[in-house]
Amino acid sequence: MENNKGTLQEIQEFLRSREKCNLLMVVINIVVFIVLEIMGSTTDTLFMVRHGAMYEPLVTQQGEYYRLFTCMFLHFGVQHLFYNMLLLIFVGDMLEKVAGKVRYLLIYLGGGLMGNVLSMVVAERTGNFAVSAGASGAIFAVVGALLYLVVRNRDRVPEELRRRMIVMALLSLIQGFTQTGTDNMAHLGGFLGGILICIVVCHRKNKKITYKR
Repeated sequence: MENNKGTLQEIQEFLRSREKCNLLMVVINIVVFIVLEIMGSTTDTLFMVRHGAMYEPLVTQQGEYYRLFTCMFLHFGVQHLFYNMLLLIFVGDMLEKVAGKVRYLLIYLGGGLMGNVLSMVVAERTGNFAVSAGASGAIFAVVGALLYLVVRNRDRVPEELRRRMIVMALLSLIQGFTQTGTDNMAHLGGFLGGILICIVVCHRKNKKITYKR
């Protein structure tokens, strides 16, 4: 009983130490997954399409542009959710500590949308359509923003955090682009989108990026 109590306290302490907006994104993804699993199966492609997964012809031909947004909060199975959320809870926390809540949300949501837009444009041009979903485009936006901030603000970011950012960013990039069955265009678009948005919102004159302990 004492061991269980100690474990519960550790989990509570870990959650309390997380940045609030990033933790909110993680919670939303998990809640959406649980609700969909209760309603049906997140490994059922047609079920996922009916509930907001990305399928380019439905966006470009039927005008269902909401899919560019909703697909960021859907995951195909618990393993897909677990790996994305595990990465997000660390890299997202780093970005929010450095950039702040509002800028974090702009990068996460905006970069995720840009990744999905690039994926849609490329699919339309190549004719290679596939049902896709997941937070990975948004996570890659966070990774791109982190790398940009490390380069631009290396004198303001503690050395230990800087090393952690670079290692985490490189590992996520390698995993994302070498894993089979992933939407690489969404990853690339998210990564570049995160950098671009971060340049706009974090690189203003006299605007300092500070690390909050």
